[in-house]
Amino acid sequence: MSGFQINLNPLKEPLGFIKVLEWIASIFAFATCGGFKGQIEMQVSCPPTITENKTITATFGYPFRLNEASFQPPPGVNICDVNWKSYVLIGDYSSSAQFYVTFAVFVFLYCIAALLLYVGYTSLYLDSRKLPMIDFVVTLVATFLWLVSTSAWAKALTDIKIATGHNIVQELSPCKKKEVLCYFGSVTSMGSLNVSVIDFHCVAQAGMQWHDLGTLQPPPPGFK
Repeated sequence: MSGFQINLNPLKEPLGFIKVLEWIASIFAFATCGGFKGQIEMQVSCPPTITENKTITATFGYPFRLNEASFQPPPGVNICDVNWKSYVLIGDYSSSAQFYVTFAVFVFLYCIAALLLYVGYTSLYLDSRKLPMIDFVVTLVATFLWLVSTSAWAKALTDIKIATGHNIVQELSPCKKKEVLCYFGSVTSMGSLNVSVIDFHCVAQAGMQWHDLGTLQPPPPGFK
């Protein structure tokens, strides 16, 4: 068995370069989704008791169990004699979010292991018949699963945007009362979550490159 010896040439070839792209994409995936924190603000008044608008907020984030995110009035303020803390957002999207983030972590770890093999044990990889085959199969499976997890997360993200949008005013029971006036204020931008949705393209590209390059054949010149 060959000892560890650094060889950076594989990083100049599609074999290694695409793995670097996968590694970066996985970081974006679990960092943007797993680290997201958002907040909804609503303005509430109940004339003639309270004529000025008071702000209530609901904080949500990963793993997006919206049904556990309750509304919070300002400390010590009684707004329209309503216990706002007993009212929550609608929906539980934790399964899609956790599946997506967990798989992104797996891809992150796998890419590190593969890059160590390419760079540190180049001769062992090229002389083996099993390692390229295993690497090829794992990459194709990862490409498919990433597509599945991203599709599920994209659907969940669409539902999250709806659940945290203007329609929330119509869903809250107190806001349906004539004496309580509710106005949608704002919601945290989800632009970073949109970025997490498109990350799978890098992994999909990696799988296609593996197929097109025929990496199970003898490596191209310059890989040695």
